[in-house]
Amino acid sequence: MNRRSFLLTPLALAVAQTLPFSAFAQPKPRNFKWVPQADLALLDPIFTTAQVTQNHAQLVFDTLYGLDEKLEPHPQMAEGHTVSDDKLVWTIKLRQGLGFHDGSPVRAADVVASIKRWGDRDLMGRSLLQATKSIEAIDDHTLRITLSEPFPLILHALGRQTTNMAAIMPERLAKTPPNQAVKEMIGSGPFRFVPAKWISGSKVIYERFEGYVPRPADTPSSFGAGPKIAHVPGVEWNIIPDGATAIAALQAGEVDGVERINNDFLGMLKEMPDIHLVKIALPGINIMRFNQLFPPFNNADIRRAVLSVVNQTEYMTAANGSSFPEYWNDKCGVFVPGCPMDSRNGMEKLTGKRDIAAAKAAIKKAGYNGERVVLLDPVDFPSHHASALVTADLFKKLGFNVDLQAVDWGTAVQRRNSQASPQEGGWSVAFTGLSGMNNLDPAGHLALRGNGKDAWFGWPDSPKLEELRNQWFKAPDLDTQKKICAQIQEQVFIDVPYIPLGATYQVSALRSQWKNFEPYMPLFYNLRQA
Repeated sequence: MNRRSFLLTPLALAVAQTLPFSAFAQPKPRNFKWVPQADLALLDPIFTTAQVTQNHAQLVFDTLYGLDEKLEPHPQMAEGHTVSDDKLVWTIKLRQGLGFHDGSPVRAADVVASIKRWGDRDLMGRSLLQATKSIEAIDDHTLRITLSEPFPLILHALGRQTTNMAAIMPERLAKTPPNQAVKEMIGSGPFRFVPAKWISGSKVIYERFEGYVPRPADTPSSFGAGPKIAHVPGVEWNIIPDGATAIAALQAGEVDGVERINNDFLGMLKEMPDIHLVKIALPGINIMRFNQLFPPFNNADIRRAVLSVVNQTEYMTAANGSSFPEYWNDKCGVFVPGCPMDSRNGMEKLTGKRDIAAAKAAIKKAGYNGERVVLLDPVDFPSHHASALVTADLFKKLGFNVDLQAVDWGTAVQRRNSQASPQEGGWSVAFTGLSGMNNLDPAGHLALRGNGKDAWFGWPDSPKLEELRNQWFKAPDLDTQKKICAQIQEQVFIDVPYIPLGATYQVSALRSQWKNFEPYMPLFYNLRQA
């Protein structure tokens, strides 16, 4: 009797009735196959701010605290903490049984070294360390942070999920100079990185860490807070740069998810019942960034004239098309739309009447002398390429001597760090994006820094912005923070270190049998097959 004939017999039916329902209902656990937004070129989340590296770090590392979907901190590796009445001495206890992927236990000394290394690189970490008198290990499970002044956001800082996350690693690795990448990927997170199976430009493999000790269920799983349960035996990243090829692999079931979907494919994917689209909760902000070291954009009057005629709708439709307006926002200020720090103060500078003739006259009056304006056009990055083309057309109408230079994204990133003049290989205007998670508030908002040569590329010198940022860190409550952020936005529209061009919601696509995908960023713990 062959297999097909047996399956039709009464004996087969009787056998089937004796099997538990789970024998039929539960799919066999297998690796989750993912196409990330870019190749994983750098592994150390302290060394680089690249978003793909931070996504990688969420698998491998853990943090003392974790932020929930409301961005409130909860103990993660920490069991809990006590704080002195004057808010200056924070004593943090570690949970029992925590271990690293190399088999060594997690000690307070590891945490202290990790915080110090992180604090040298991260914007919020630097602010915390500036307010810190000492960080010390009291015993293997206890550390003490003594502040020189209150820092109300200390737990938010230690629980940041994004660039740069306060990743805890063994002391021997955390002692690596912050300006050098660590040589090993050893964390205590729910998955471990497998270096022997890493093929740069092709594949990254993570295996479930069987020694991981999840947070007890006293805090519900929510974004980076609560238990992190690895339901899959592993996660496999497949590097597929071409968007159409990635979509074809998803349709064929060769991969389970694609991180970034080009808008050209949205209509087709919406009609496919076996594909689930996920609109990422926090949009990224596209920006025009000025080089303030050289004419003409070292002149604030000229920058303000440009601001007066930027039309976010034109930029957003050029980057995203007009078919799916639910995936972009053309009324975007300094902070992520809809977040607590988002403000409408000063928005008339972006949404008022656009008068090209008046702006052109203002630019001439401000002393523009025909200097060449070099626009960096990253032709392989569709949204920023679109921004460059719209800007080139606008600048020509304003009377600028436009030099639109086509480059790849990697070259644009390198050149924007050059402080050479536009005539000597430098630049005048560059285009980039601010990720949603990093730009909810002043803590991680690189484009808001006004500390001159030490600022982000463009190097704006704005003492008032720096003063407001420092006030925000010391704000005692949310209402005060909001008021300061409203002032920050007004000041940005005066100093114009950059211009927001609108916000775009990234869309990811998954095979429909997968559930619990996090809409804030790709977190592979708690993900499971339906």
